Amino acid sequence: MPIQLEICIDSVASALAAQEGGADRVELCDNLMEGGTTPSAGMISLVREKITIGLQVMIRPRGGDFLYTDEEYEVMKRDIQAAKELGADGVVFGLLRPDGVIDKERCNELIRLARPMNVTFHRAFDMVKNPEQSLEDLIELGVDRLLTSGLHATVSSGKKVIKQLVDQSDGRIEVMAGGGVRLHNIQQLVDETGVQQFHASGRKTQDSDMIFRNDKVQMGIIDNQEYSVKVVDVDLIKAFRKQLSSI
Repeated sequence: MPIQLEICIDSVASALAAQEGGADRVELCDNLMEGGTTPSAGMISLVREKITIGLQVMIRPRGGDFLYTDEEYEVMKRDIQAAKELGADGVVFGLLRPDGVIDKERCNELIRLARPMNVTFHRAFDMVKNPEQSLEDLIELGVDRLLTSGLHATVSSGKKVIKQLVDQSDGRIEVMAGGGVRLHNIQQLVDETGVQQFHASGRKTQDSDMIFRNDKVQMGIIDNQEYSVKVVDVDLIKAFRKQLSSI
């Protein structure tokens, strides 16, 4: 199977750009500055209408840790059902217990609700206490895919752990590298870890079309963001696709 490329997106424009660039699927999120949260029903619905490639939907009720209250867990269950009804191909989530192990009981229930969609356990995995045991837990649960940076800030610094996970998985679960995937490090990651799936953002900053601008007001916590937006760069995704196809 060719090396797979998943692009993280937060808009219809980025979904279309990822598809045009040659991505195999997208992971649709909201609030990417917080690592991604659940997108709206309207966003899921319209992205599904506009693209034919795979659509994965983030199921994460808030930013922060992955220890959820009963109410947050209930939200996740309802969001999974909504994603299924709106035509998503898969959902992406991760739940931990206070001691840094996979919350198998809750994950099992969410997986049951998600089927027949596929299930990805996201980078909550990078916060676990014991990656070897946690990988076996995910395999036992029947999770289809694991997204990880190898328990480090980036895939480059976590590549030894990613290799260990790929070797340990032995084809029982798909291991996808994500977190700092760049054109310059893909070849090295494939060579040194054996990973066959990549998760990237591939975004560029696009200036607003607004003519009148009030620079005295700031709506968000990040400076100078009112008149720009980040969108997936078609040319960059094409470059990713070309490089992966040559490996």
